[in-house]
Amino acid sequence: MKIILPIAAALLLTTAAGAQTPGKEGVAAARTTNGVANWTTYNADLKGSRYSPLDQINPENFKDLEIAWRFKTDILGSRPEYKLESTPLAVDGVIYTTGGTRRAVVALNGATGELLWQYAMHEGKRSAESPRALSGRGLSYWTDGTRRRILYVTIGYRLVSLDADTGRPDPEFGTNGVVDLKTDYDQDLGDLDTGEVGVHSAPAVSGDTIIIGAAFREGFTPKTHNNTKGYVRAFDVRTGKRMWTFHTVPKKGEFGYETWLNNSADVNGNTGVWTQVSVDEDLGLAYLAVESPTSDFFGGKRPGPNLFGNSLVAVDLKTGERRWHFQLIHHEIWDLDNSSAPLLMDVTVDGKPRKVVGLPSKQGFFYVFDRATGQPVWPIKETKVAKGNVPGEWYSPTQPIPSKPPVYARNGVEEKDLIDFTPDMKKKALELTSKYVLGPVYTPPIVSTPEKFGVINNWAQGGTNWPGGSFDPESGIAYVYACGACISSTGLLPPPAGLSDIPLVVGVAGQPVVMIKGPGEGAGADSPAPAAAPGSGNAGPPRLAVDGLPLVKPPYGTISAIDVNNGTIKWQVAHGETPDFVRNHPVIKAMGGIPRTGQSTYQIGTLVTKGLVVAGENQFTRTEDRPRGAMLRAYDKQTGKEVGAVFMPSTQSGSPMTYMVNGKQYIIVPTSGGNASGEFLAYALPSKR
Repeated sequence: MKIILPIAAALLLTTAAGAQTPGKEGVAAARTTNGVANWTTYNADLKGSRYSPLDQINPENFKDLEIAWRFKTDILGSRPEYKLESTPLAVDGVIYTTGGTRRAVVALNGATGELLWQYAMHEGKRSAESPRALSGRGLSYWTDGTRRRILYVTIGYRLVSLDADTGRPDPEFGTNGVVDLKTDYDQDLGDLDTGEVGVHSAPAVSGDTIIIGAAFREGFTPKTHNNTKGYVRAFDVRTGKRMWTFHTVPKKGEFGYETWLNNSADVNGNTGVWTQVSVDEDLGLAYLAVESPTSDFFGGKRPGPNLFGNSLVAVDLKTGERRWHFQLIHHEIWDLDNSSAPLLMDVTVDGKPRKVVGLPSKQGFFYVFDRATGQPVWPIKETKVAKGNVPGEWYSPTQPIPSKPPVYARNGVEEKDLIDFTPDMKKKALELTSKYVLGPVYTPPIVSTPEKFGVINNWAQGGTNWPGGSFDPESGIAYVYACGACISSTGLLPPPAGLSDIPLVVGVAGQPVVMIKGPGEGAGADSPAPAAAPGSGNAGPPRLAVDGLPLVKPPYGTISAIDVNNGTIKWQVAHGETPDFVRNHPVIKAMGGIPRTGQSTYQIGTLVTKGLVVAGENQFTRTEDRPRGAMLRAYDKQTGKEVGAVFMPSTQSGSPMTYMVNGKQYIIVPTSGGNASGEFLAYALPSKR
């Protein structure tokens, strides 16, 4: 392992006072308390709001925004990164963020984008074998008023504490500033280089407590169901000493163990917390949105409801003791893992103030609970669902369905969802889907056959994914992006010998099962079915499209304003320009056009300010009044009316944030994708000349 020291050791910065090294001096020069508004955690605060009260950028002038500075991440690794998802922090005029294929940490001047220091760790094989590579989602900041620290997790699953002024590791933390998260884990990972666990989310830091989750490979056929368990741990922010561990898969004798029938908790894994952790510091509770157990679409090796899989769990911040939980899906077999940070909101329900936690989901359900007790604010009824016939599978007869708020995104794929621009298109859609199973959200997977390839669904990629939602603490309204056209088909087949010890894995009848990226957290939307293997004699299933258009009708992507005071949807808009291939399609042109469809993606996060909801596009389009590119759009947060849009040279790939320095408000958008490598764009209003 080789540590690259901060560039402060090698570069000189010329100032009016003369030549000096950056690092502490450079950061000190950039730091200011003059006209400053900070963004000190990944989600702006530990409640997950992604909210700022700033209003210098407002509905009247948003359209006037210009790029004030930009920072390219190509140098932060051995090659450019095309999946930049990090949200920066802003602390007293200094920007801190991760970036690049090395997951480097950089400090930038918030007014100019100038690089102040850089830190990166070379982890060799351990990085190459990591299930969660690239720059990750971000980092965390801590201060006791004297010491200031930046904390993040490396690609190889090490927790690092850096001096925020110099970028140098804190010698009092762990071993020379580093804690190896693959050790002291209540389980044996075997070889530390290849032991499968990592994380891409930012640590949650509250007081002197750091909380770290765990993540695994995205959408791959697991080698074994008995893989790493995704335990959640807390560490002391000053020393790096482990404080507690919460067993997301209960050990024998612990609460929930009996929900894994046949002692199957002993021989199954995953069940991690890969999204952000939210914290109520007044109640002393941390909220864990736990993902599904191994494997995504077949659970025969883990009969039973499988606590704490697909549960929202509130644990004591100091001890990790479970205070309450609610399982959102019993025995999950749809890859509908909890993907979003819990939103901790203070609202008024039936005339009474309530402290609630809301959780957006891939299902398009917005679950709402009392955050002290875990009691649903509105009834969540155990509802009978279809039982499948996959050999060896265990099925839950019911699933919890919220009564309020109403579903805000496509909730399954049924005949009513199919494209119907013309009768001929609807006929073709019905012909295509005759080779598949359609149904509501909890339609069970099937074994793939030449007669029925699989289930067409929006399980893995639909609804709200890792960017989660945001909310306005003044009004109690949550703003949530959802993908409506992120569909795929899923069938099950036995794996070939040696591929996996799971009896049934994702596959298509007549085609070989291989270890390929499937419809997981990071898979693309409306992706074509796999092509047939050469010489297989099987043409394979058709692409899920009709005459080159998406199989399902618009909207393809939406932003919804959910009023958590009364459980209603205040407004919903299609977010994103209609894709070029749709807008320019001969049938659409012959119809005289259609309303804006929005765009299908899983990568859109929202930012809320005093008067705006801000979100960018994730696809390039070209219109008559601008060149090919993407737009950063702003909506009136009360009505949903678009009040401004500015051009982006690349597409949004992480969630935007905002801050102020020297009395000037900036909005930073992480961008990447296609031919564009990672870059942070900082927008501001034009300076007066």
